[in-house]
Amino acid sequence: MALLFTPYQLRGMRARNRVVIPPMQQSTGVDGMATDWHLAHLARFAMGGAGIVFVESTAVEERGRNTHGDVGLWKDEQIAPLARIAEAIRRDGAVAAIQLGHTGRKAALQKWWNGHGPLTEADAARGEPAWPVAGPSPLPVGPGWPTPQVLETADVEQLIQRWREAARRAREAGFEALEVHGAHGYLIHQFLSPVANQRTDRYGQHRWRFALDVAEAVRKEWPDDKPLFWRVSLADVADGGLEFDEMAGLLRALKDRGVDVVDCSSGGGISSYPTQGKSVSNSLLFRAELAARLREASGLQVMGVGLVVEPQTAEDYIQAGQADLVAVGREALYNPNWPVHAEVALGANDNYGTWPLQYRMYLIRRAAAADALRKADSTKSTRPAAPYTEASS
Repeated sequence: MALLFTPYQLRGMRARNRVVIPPMQQSTGVDGMATDWHLAHLARFAMGGAGIVFVESTAVEERGRNTHGDVGLWKDEQIAPLARIAEAIRRDGAVAAIQLGHTGRKAALQKWWNGHGPLTEADAARGEPAWPVAGPSPLPVGPGWPTPQVLETADVEQLIQRWREAARRAREAGFEALEVHGAHGYLIHQFLSPVANQRTDRYGQHRWRFALDVAEAVRKEWPDDKPLFWRVSLADVADGGLEFDEMAGLLRALKDRGVDVVDCSSGGGISSYPTQGKSVSNSLLFRAELAARLREASGLQVMGVGLVVEPQTAEDYIQAGQADLVAVGREALYNPNWPVHAEVALGANDNYGTWPLQYRMYLIRRAAAADALRKADSTKSTRPAAPYTEASS
């Protein structure tokens, strides 16, 4: 059997395979609440055979939203809609997972389809006004972006508790795995990076402090039998952010605080996404060799994500020890059945045994009918021509 389709066990979590649907923003929440769109969108990936399905980055406070359409877990009322989604994902055979985040100085943006820049007066006129953004230092993302309000030391400590409270709500909603978003130039990443953090308190003198405090707070609420993931930006190593040795050291410290898996995002460096500044390749291609080095240096499991299209590519990453889990995002949007199709392509399933039970009878009959048609066409093509006669001339 292909390694990609072997079960994955971590703490008390067991996934049926190593295909992951990563968090993907939908900007379709209403007042921070998940909607029927999220239910259908995410349950479909579980039906398509993924082992783990992540809910999009979920804000730990209202100010930390990326757009007006972000979902959140900053209040108890937001638990029920997400619990419904977690139940649907589990019912269809996948592990229900969720990512918690705060966008910091990258908050208050337009939705993707409206431009994804800072909110303007025109956005306010149609009901989506801007709100004050916050960050470690008064440094805007780039020209034309709002200058963030500086988080005082007491504000930072309060934010850490909001991560803890959001983790408690995620647990109560029934999720089985949780990820902290520490990448893509969002708030934790801003504290980690010398590009965005010019503080003089303990959260500036030791730029890891905020990340480590968040990890400790989340672990206090997140059960010991459930794994904790942490997202990093691999582009950061070449982007004026964390050098390799510093990133590896940070990951070792996070492991000591209960993190199990590093989610290696291919892009999203602190300067190049989407700010002005040092320009590095922000390719979507998974930086597999760098991920493998981090895996060895940190002792953490690795989830790789980045332009995985072909099943054999995902299998190769697992075989080479460059990833333990492979996330398929954009390609799964194009083909929600990517996992079960990949299973067939890799020779791991030839009888629809891992498709939803409700589909199997129809697909088996479809395959039999297709085989019959192929045999009929083959017979026609190989039938010898009629002999030449005067009558046929």
